[in-house]
Amino acid sequence: MIVASLAFASPAETDELLPYTIVNDGIPASLTGSPGDAARGRALVLARTTTCILCHSGPFPETRFQGDLAPDLAGAGNRWTVSQLRLRLVDASRFNPETIMPSYYRADGLVRVGRNFAGKPILSAAEVEDIVAFLATLRD
Repeated sequence: MIVASLAFASPAETDELLPYTIVNDGIPASLTGSPGDAARGRALVLARTTTCILCHSGPFPETRFQGDLAPDLAGAGNRWTVSQLRLRLVDASRFNPETIMPSYYRADGLVRVGRNFAGKPILSAAEVEDIVAFLATLRD
């Protein structure tokens, strides 16, 4: 079901990945050079076709049928720094090579990638930053 849902999603608007530097367990600098928009990030988190709500649940009482495969997003801003959140979105396999979480901002070394996503990230750098901005607000 998850694979089918992701197959209908659209790859990021831009195919070109911006460079980033991993320091310890995170990516300290914004991928875009500026902070993301938390309101846009919330909308992306709740989008059933591409991102978080497929596998995660969270403090979203208005959203039915939240995922239960991955950790609850409530308190994500307390559990992880912005730097750690960014790396988890960019490439969760850095933390757990066996993860089922997609690498949202990576295009190489991936397996079982749909034709529409081959060589392209799932999310743009701006979308990653928007989601990071929103997740950082989840403090409870």
